[in-house]
Amino acid sequence: MSAFPYDAELLRERAQSIISNVRELSQQGWTPATSSNFSQRLDDRHAAITVSGRDKGRLVEDDIMVVDFDGKAVGSDHRPSAETLLHTQLYRRYPEIGCVLHTHSPVQTIASRLFAGAGHVRLEGYELLKAFHGNHTHEMAIDVPVFSNTQDMPTLAAQVDALLDRQPLWGYLIDGHGLYAWGRTMAEARRHLEAFEFLLHCELELRKLGCRR
Repeated sequence: MSAFPYDAELLRERAQSIISNVRELSQQGWTPATSSNFSQRLDDRHAAITVSGRDKGRLVEDDIMVVDFDGKAVGSDHRPSAETLLHTQLYRRYPEIGCVLHTHSPVQTIASRLFAGAGHVRLEGYELLKAFHGNHTHEMAIDVPVFSNTQDMPTLAAQVDALLDRQPLWGYLIDGHGLYAWGRTMAEARRHLEAFEFLLHCELELRKLGCRR
């Protein structure tokens, strides 16, 4: 019988998946100064998540820990990210979600500041909208929410939950902070993350050119 309340072998697999994928994201400059956090579901009660304060470009297996869906560490003295609840609320709410990625690229952070007053970024008519799971046409628009930054994670998680009650989401921004994106698998979550990055970059470039739609 396992000494852990989760599958230890699966944890090792998830850790390697996080390490290899996050290293690539770090090389793109999306995880500066130990920022960002990343997780993958283990089962219906636990997730593997990056330990707080680690250089995401140099992660090793010991930098990945287990938390329950209340955001508490399981079988470890390590401290999980302060934003763990923003991961676990998604796993608790959507059994199909398997991965949550949070990055701090310049594009994401600048967009979060620029659109904070509006409370969202409208993405409309782009071919790449079809990158988001369930979308099959560019003839649509999605609003990417921009939440106010706060150190009060329960309050922010409640705000996210309230919006999830009203509309489908694939990700959101936090003002002056970065982007959260998720998916059923690591590959899908990365696709969503990269699509958001591209589309937000397009919106910023359009505004440099003086375009207002």
